[in-house]
Amino acid sequence: MTSFSPATVFNEKVYYFDNNATTRIAPEVVSAMLPFLEQWWGNPSSAYRFGAAVHGHVEAAREKVAALIGADPKEVVFTSCGTESNNSAIHSALYMNPGKKHVITTKVEHSANINFGEYLQKRGYDVTYLPVESDGLLDVHLLEKSIRPDTAIVSVMYANNETGVLFPIEEIAAICRSRGVLFHTDAVQVPGKLKLDVKALGVDFLSLSAHKLHAPKGIGMLYVKRRTKYQPYLIGGHQEKGRRGGTESVPNIVAFGRAAELAMSTLDDENTRVRALRDRLEDFILARIPNTVRNGNKDLRLPNTANIAFDFVEAEAILLLLDQLGICASSGSACTTGSLDPSHVLMAMGLPPMRARGSVRFSLGIYNTSEDVDYLIQHLPRIIQKLRDISPLSPEHPDNEAYDIEAAREKHESDLAEALAEEHAPAGA
Repeated sequence: MTSFSPATVFNEKVYYFDNNATTRIAPEVVSAMLPFLEQWWGNPSSAYRFGAAVHGHVEAAREKVAALIGADPKEVVFTSCGTESNNSAIHSALYMNPGKKHVITTKVEHSANINFGEYLQKRGYDVTYLPVESDGLLDVHLLEKSIRPDTAIVSVMYANNETGVLFPIEEIAAICRSRGVLFHTDAVQVPGKLKLDVKALGVDFLSLSAHKLHAPKGIGMLYVKRRTKYQPYLIGGHQEKGRRGGTESVPNIVAFGRAAELAMSTLDDENTRVRALRDRLEDFILARIPNTVRNGNKDLRLPNTANIAFDFVEAEAILLLLDQLGICASSGSACTTGSLDPSHVLMAMGLPPMRARGSVRFSLGIYNTSEDVDYLIQHLPRIIQKLRDISPLSPEHPDNEAYDIEAAREKHESDLAEALAEEHAPAGA
């Protein structure tokens, strides 16, 4: 059987700038999980010694993941992913408080929250989607005013996956606590980039996904604060002390534990070397490529993320040409790829659709090098210029004197709005 690797498939090096979408599995993590695929494959719930030994490794991994967020191991519930963790926290809050039908979240959450909120609305719940400022920051005073007697839970992400913008989680948690409302944060993008301490944050629930910190896909975690009433989302056996049914994915759990250890050890690298690489890339783009704008607050954001708007071109065209050079980046969340919609995050920040559709996210990681950035900045200006040369929306287009360029842009916006309206129109309308 032929082995798979980017080199054998593409016959070229992959320059990966999409670490907010997923991350390479660390070699140390692969080494940690392999014995549980080949030798220690028993069911951890079994009574015999072969299963009990495996169970011990599950609990050891739980301790490591708990240490990553400053929690007690008993407060860690393993799930399949961040989406399940997010859904579970909100579902539990509503189930345990049947008289409360109101949920508060933001307009820039991951689709796991946005779509689950829409699901709840169809079933009679009231969901408030808080707006953000033009730099992506949240008005905490507006959040506080939005809390009602029937609010069951507030769910706000720690760091935005598209812009990297950070929200004041500790302050929001204190507000919710003072009002007797549960608080959940989606912290999927944070481990390995910022230190996490659930006790200092004061949250009731916190979600993580292992594939964002150099572990496999298919394993996540929900922190449930001790003495917080909790209703399982998946009903089944007694696994996870009755809080999540289903046989534990032992290799992935062990991998998560090893990745948690590595994430704590790479914090300094992420906040020094990786941040410097991000800044060099971003500074080059903004200084050397005309008509570019940073999306999101410059200072209050993750150290690895840059979201840049390239005016007069489509992000998908940029990404296609980058891909031909072995460069991986994205135009937003991987979970919304394929949609005609501009990024809901950038639209919530007030960007016009045309600028939102011309925005690219570059998210770096611990495996990126200075040579990677050199390669990207060597090719990116030429790609942008090539696309602008053929775009009728570009000020540099040679045919601009033949027609009204502003009218052309307005028509582009109008056509896009009509396409989006048709896509979201009710069936049979």
